[in-house]
Amino acid sequence: MRIILYTGKGGVGKTSVAAATALRTAEMGLRTLVLSTDAAHSLADSFDTPLADEPREIAPNLWGQETDVTRAMESHWGSVQGWVATVMAWRGMDEIVASEMAVLPGMDELANLLYILDYYEQGAYDILIVDCAPTGETLRLLSFPEVLRWWVNKILPLERRAAGFLRPMVRPFVKIPIPSEEVFDSVQEIFGQLERMHKLLTDPQVASVRLVVNPEKMVIKEAQRTFTYLNLYGYATDLVVCNRLLPDRVSDSYFDSWKESQARHRRAMEEQFSPVPIRDIPLFGSEVVGIPMLRLMVRELFGEEDPAQVFFHGLAQEISKDDGQYTLSLALPFTTREDINMSQNGDEIFVQVGNYRRNIMLPRALLGLPVSGAKFEGSHLKIRFEKDRESTPGGVKPEGR
Repeated sequence: MRIILYTGKGGVGKTSVAAATALRTAEMGLRTLVLSTDAAHSLADSFDTPLADEPREIAPNLWGQETDVTRAMESHWGSVQGWVATVMAWRGMDEIVASEMAVLPGMDELANLLYILDYYEQGAYDILIVDCAPTGETLRLLSFPEVLRWWVNKILPLERRAAGFLRPMVRPFVKIPIPSEEVFDSVQEIFGQLERMHKLLTDPQVASVRLVVNPEKMVIKEAQRTFTYLNLYGYATDLVVCNRLLPDRVSDSYFDSWKESQARHRRAMEEQFSPVPIRDIPLFGSEVVGIPMLRLMVRELFGEEDPAQVFFHGLAQEISKDDGQYTLSLALPFTTREDINMSQNGDEIFVQVGNYRRNIMLPRALLGLPVSGAKFEGSHLKIRFEKDRESTPGGVKPEGR
């Protein structure tokens, strides 16, 4: 299955682009599911047809779904939520409030993303196109598996052993709700699913992220930050879609300054996102709603090309070796060395860019090797490892060029 995720700043038209892409792949004969994981669904509005929490046929080879947060939560987080709610109620909290508070921040949206893994493992479709939430929310969710891996690997086994030891001794005397094995199994299962989803979405042969932007300064700046963070977490971006460009045939002088501004930003995008290709969609004379308008949009975007192809093959992370020294290279465009902080702890490297932090588990070739330095070259952070030196964990600030 091919997986394509569309994201962008709210209001740039990503839902329309996702819907149009899905329509085109379906008309090419691919069994296509377009899935909205945005809490504020607008996919049904784009197709101008009702959608539900189950895949519903829109056209031949095309199904659409708007996920139900409540159902997704019950499926993936039900037993854990029940135990947390019990603990809160035991502490005196109202049962209804306790049930609501038992949902971890972002867990409801994250449960929606697990539909991707479900459909991939079922293999019922040829291509899955995801209309994601606006960029900030999408990035937070995509970084979730990386952030929680350490907790699952290091803390969960200890907590489980402690609970197993205390449960038979404490339960006869105190009514403290100690988590059951079912709760720990549920936590282990959901984090296993997150791990599989992360591996799936970071496989550039399977999954691609596509950024939808408008030719406006603030939108492009957010897209640049998004592009940086997607690279930080290893998600491949194969296309940038520039939506709502004023066409040349708009000749009214009222729009001259607007057209000039758009043209300037469009030229800058060529330099900023290179070598990732950029495709344009003009501003249409009417709202993009319904299959005829979506068909017009996708024709402007892809022409006769296959939208499911990978438009750019690029690695966000590479390892090279020279004279016994290994170098781990991370692509981090649109950032500077002052924005980056890095530290090492055993077989883990922690890289922080702005508000986002990645925990990189070192590959086998680098296990046990200390970091000898880090340097920021062009748009890449290059971390050097050397043999025959003792590890000295601690903060490392990348050198200059």
